[in-house]
Amino acid sequence: MPPQAVTIGVVGKTNVGKTTFFSAATLLEAKIENRPFVTIEPNVGIAYVRKPCAHVELGLSYCNPKNSICFSGYRFIPVKLYDVAGLIKGAHRGRGLGNKFMDDLRQADVLLHVVDMSGETDEEGNPVRPGYYDPLDEIESIEYEINEWFHEVIVRDWDRFSRGLDTLPWDEVVARITRKVSGLSIRREHVVEALRETRLENTKPGSWREGELRLLTRRLREHAKPIVIVANKMDIPEAEDNYKRALNALSNRAIVVPVSSLFELALRKAARSDLIKYTPGDADFQIVDESKLTIKQKTVLDRIRDFMKKYGGSGVQKALDIAVFNVLKMIVVYPVENISKLSDKDGNVLPDAYLVKQGTTALELAELVHTELARGFIAAHIVNRNKRTGADYRLSDGDVVKIVSATARG
Repeated sequence: MPPQAVTIGVVGKTNVGKTTFFSAATLLEAKIENRPFVTIEPNVGIAYVRKPCAHVELGLSYCNPKNSICFSGYRFIPVKLYDVAGLIKGAHRGRGLGNKFMDDLRQADVLLHVVDMSGETDEEGNPVRPGYYDPLDEIESIEYEINEWFHEVIVRDWDRFSRGLDTLPWDEVVARITRKVSGLSIRREHVVEALRETRLENTKPGSWREGELRLLTRRLREHAKPIVIVANKMDIPEAEDNYKRALNALSNRAIVVPVSSLFELALRKAARSDLIKYTPGDADFQIVDESKLTIKQKTVLDRIRDFMKKYGGSGVQKALDIAVFNVLKMIVVYPVENISKLSDKDGNVLPDAYLVKQGTTALELAELVHTELARGFIAAHIVNRNKRTGADYRLSDGDVVKIVSATARG
């Protein structure tokens, strides 16, 4: 069974660099032997999140990844990336490509909102001079569209739906609300947390007023589709002041990541052409042979290097990593079958890297690897910590785990 599939939605207006971000994030030249999913639509691709590989942490000289990639000592784990249809005002009511946008959005676990921080596109996505449009307005308008869509979907037929809830036990109320919103990829824990935050838990749904419902649907969106702001086009001078304003204005609401998608795409293309050595997410790169560069290429690379020194990289990989590890709170674990070799049955060292939620137990990992392992679960060896644990052990980031089971795998 593959590791948990994480889906990231890339949202934003047209002409803000969203497609450039998508192209840069998915341009990693490597093959995966056992992909957890494949690209089936033009706007769906595979990106990767980055963690130090366990083989380095354990002092091994190599590993044999199958479901992921090991590059320069880092494990790159695949995630699904959706380039969500461009947004304009009124998208939640079907204006523009609104309906397509909503269909794509349902499947996302987290959203990367690509914003033109230079302010050179207006609210309709039309080009204007840099600094003309306020990107904070853009951030507010897109969030409004998403929140309105959530609200309209969730409260549809609410009067009829809620009348049947007031006499039920609270656990059944939560279960029925969860079923109603499950098409938005909202899980029970999202519903429970949103009800707690809005102080609606153990109250009668039939008595909830419009204001309470709006707050509830907003909290559900924040939990089920959290948003990370990709402050794109930071290579344009007018973007810097806007970025500082965004940091200040959104300090308690969202993470804002400074990004140049254009520079990252140039880096990945240069690396593919063997002009530079570059690991996505690094704060610098190495020129392979300066004599092979044209004057223009050298000038561009110098400019990119200055940007990377200022912001610690291009920001594309950082945005992906923050979305998965900081916002979704995922960790990486490595299931193995052979403790001494840290390998699978075929001798592949640390073959699989699994993305799992913080708090995942050893038993839950066994279920992910193979249902028979979970049925016959006896114990788990946490190899990197040299200890034997039970089913309730909560895994830590980087754990290498051998599941001991009475039931042989088929």
